[in-house]
Amino acid sequence: MPLNPPRFHLAFPVSDLAKTRAFYSGLLGCPEGRSTDTWIDFDLFGHQLSAHLKPQACSDVAANAVDGDQVPVRHFGLILDWEAWHQLAARLKTEAVDFIIEPRIRFQGEVGEQATLFIQDPSGNALEFKSFKSQDQIFAH
Repeated sequence: MPLNPPRFHLAFPVSDLAKTRAFYSGLLGCPEGRSTDTWIDFDLFGHQLSAHLKPQACSDVAANAVDGDQVPVRHFGLILDWEAWHQLAARLKTEAVDFIIEPRIRFQGEVGEQATLFIQDPSGNALEFKSFKSQDQIFAH
């Protein structure tokens, strides 16, 4: 039976499994799936993240300018509904998370207007959480 909608799977390198577990399970609230001494699966809003212990593969990420911010070129994340994004942004601020890009509205008043924020896991992987007031703006030109 097909999944509806399909689930996304992403495998990525991390430098420390204990810190990774604290970040994804603790801070972001991702339930943990299967794990071994070299990897951990997390449920990120129904999507499977596989954190693989490979410290030598963790490196700094280049950035590009986007609407006045230096956006990490290599990143992943989620598009949340408007209210859920604001709740997450408030919780991360309460937790005194160091933001790569503080929560803000990008492309204000333009096509593709969106709420966005960027954080970084303990291994340097950049995550973006964004939201659109209108879902039809996600792929708008």
